[in-house]
Amino acid sequence: MNIAADGLRKLPRDFYDRDAVILAQALIGKLLVHHDGDDARIGRIVEVEAYLGPGDLAAHTARGPTPRTRAMFGPPGHAYVYLVYGMHHCMNVVAGPEGSGTAVLLRALEPVTALPCATNGPGRLCKALGISLAHYGRDLCGDSLYLADDGLGHGYDIARSPRIGVDYAGEWAAKPLRFYADGHPCVSRQPRRRAR
Repeated sequence: MNIAADGLRKLPRDFYDRDAVILAQALIGKLLVHHDGDDARIGRIVEVEAYLGPGDLAAHTARGPTPRTRAMFGPPGHAYVYLVYGMHHCMNVVAGPEGSGTAVLLRALEPVTALPCATNGPGRLCKALGISLAHYGRDLCGDSLYLADDGLGHGYDIARSPRIGVDYAGEWAAKPLRFYADGHPCVSRQPRRRAR
């Protein structure tokens, strides 16, 4: 399915100015758009994780502001992009209110337009969209990298589970702060089914 980027409604600043758990669920089904030269790369968000700021031992902001995390403490509706394992970019959407240090990690997309590779997993998502450290702090209400609604609705049942890869975070590792379109084939990790 192709969607023309100019027919989309950008999400306004106040959409992001809310609790990260609420924002995470609201992002399922929205579109991530990156204008890269003459092309618009577009994917539909199908999996996210909420990070709740200072005190959340899995969050980069667990111990308060640092030079690396300054964007997460800034105004909502900005991109917090970081490098993991020295090679994979990951993108978070900063949630509100300003100063909270909260954000939502984008984990998987359903490809919509001009995505050259897999989008299941935060590193693959950024690679497919052409997102890098150059996008750190980018205003998501701007014209080159933004989130949008196509008005189609998604009809997904939203499931939740613990976040992935945060075993180091003690009791926070078990909190169900990952949200995803239940049964969607583009989700990065499907839930384990119990043997009968």
